[in-house]
Amino acid sequence: MKEYSVYLFDADGTLFDTAELIYQCFVYSCKKYGNRHITRKEVFDSIGLTLRTQFERYLGPMEQERYDQIQADHMDYQMSIYTKYLHAFPGVVETLAGLKSHDKKLGVVTSRKIKSLSVYLRETDMYDFFDILVTPDETKKHKPDAEPVLKALFMLGAQKEKAVYVGDSAYDIECGNNAGVDTVFVNWSHTNGDLLQTAPTFRIDSMEELCP
Repeated sequence: MKEYSVYLFDADGTLFDTAELIYQCFVYSCKKYGNRHITRKEVFDSIGLTLRTQFERYLGPMEQERYDQIQADHMDYQMSIYTKYLHAFPGVVETLAGLKSHDKKLGVVTSRKIKSLSVYLRETDMYDFFDILVTPDETKKHKPDAEPVLKALFMLGAQKEKAVYVGDSAYDIECGNNAGVDTVFVNWSHTNGDLLQTAPTFRIDSMEELCP
């Protein structure tokens, strides 16, 4: 695989496995606020989108006040149960350490909010590897728009041709491609890589494949 100066990563489904955690939280919130049953497929297909976009998919358009109420309860619930489900994918911590030992710049570009992202990165011993964290608070537009990756490049002072974005969903690959950087799709995703409408530059079966 090609070597880069900058490695940008999605978080959920790429660095750590939170799919079941995310699903359980939407089961809770959709039942409480919409009295509806949500399927794993519905949730897994939307991982990578912002929380508001997901809620409006499941519960319909809503005013800011209602969204704020649901979002706060949803995240309180998530933070109360995450230790039952959260774990790093195999080889991730070792690969991040290896990239840093080769003086690579590392960043996270995610749709997850900074509060839970910081907790989960620390819980999985990853936090200190990253130079920057780009969350929805930093951009007006979100994945699959290019803005989150472009924001990361700006923050790192990096050139597009020297950067790669690693992700597990169609939204990640589209975001990276729209930003003009190479992309890597991880084959441990819940997304079927054969159904991607936008092709990644590379596909990997293990995180160690990123190491120089």
